[in-house]
Amino acid sequence: MTTTPLPRRRIGTSDLEASVLSLGSWHTFDRMDFADAVAMVRHALDEGVNLFDVGVYGLPGAPPVFTDVLWGAIMRATGAPRDSYLASVKLWIEGFGADGFAPQLKNAFLRTGLDHADLVVLGDLRRDDVRLEDLVDDLAGLTRDGLIRAWGVNNWSASNIRALRRIAAERGVPGPQIAQLKYSLARRAIPDGEPFAELFAEGFGMQASDVLEGGILAGRTTPGREIGRDPGAIRDAIVATVAGVTELAGKLGTTPAQLAIAFTLSHPANVTTLVGATRLEQVRQNLGALELVRRVGADELRSLVDPFWCDRGIVDPEGP
Repeated sequence: MTTTPLPRRRIGTSDLEASVLSLGSWHTFDRMDFADAVAMVRHALDEGVNLFDVGVYGLPGAPPVFTDVLWGAIMRATGAPRDSYLASVKLWIEGFGADGFAPQLKNAFLRTGLDHADLVVLGDLRRDDVRLEDLVDDLAGLTRDGLIRAWGVNNWSASNIRALRRIAAERGVPGPQIAQLKYSLARRAIPDGEPFAELFAEGFGMQASDVLEGGILAGRTTPGREIGRDPGAIRDAIVATVAGVTELAGKLGTTPAQLAIAFTLSHPANVTTLVGATRLEQVRQNLGALELVRRVGADELRSLVDPFWCDRGIVDPEGP
């Protein structure tokens, strides 16, 4: 067990409080032995992790993905009461139609066994034929029906988030509370930029994701699985930082993965850092990042890793 309780932070202005580390499920549980996955999640729960990110990730024509189905079975096997954890569900703009998000949500509930989502996160905004007003209205209805408690967005621009917040305020309904953003010691131009700083100053929150760049920042420079998009085409530059990151981690008496996670925890607006894991030992090491922040200090940590910032001046801080 950890020596101190895992801190929790409020998600925006909602009534939800999330652990500063959250556990994701994108192509993770479908790569694990089921009993090992149950033990890993049970350990995370015991240590205070209370936010779990789950989504339906299969695409038409692609091989089926069952990580969300497995997640539901894993949670039931842990014996964790439903009110002891928060479930964050992905909703995709590509599937938003005449019936809104309800069909997607119903399918997610069928696959996971959930009857409500504490948080839903809208996927990347890749369509220009969807009115933001319709999204806000639909999510307000799902909230009124008790199917969701709060909502956020994934990798949206600051201006579009501000527009969502304005529309919600005009309608007197809850707006987005959090943005899931790519954030790492190498990829930080958007969350550390002025447009998002203004949103954060208003109480808007962030969930740091892709914090290990698919394992590259943990030292695995040739990942053997699918990893996220590469805004700014900086992945080769990130690979080139691995030796320096590893050297600094050694000087600090930690691992590259713990250093990378600790950096994200140093951002004052970061509600929770989303990590994936396929081994119990990875969860234990991830939790150790909190001690590194306490030992080194957030400001010193940010200063030490500044040379590894790869997208500075390359990616627009406004966002996609």
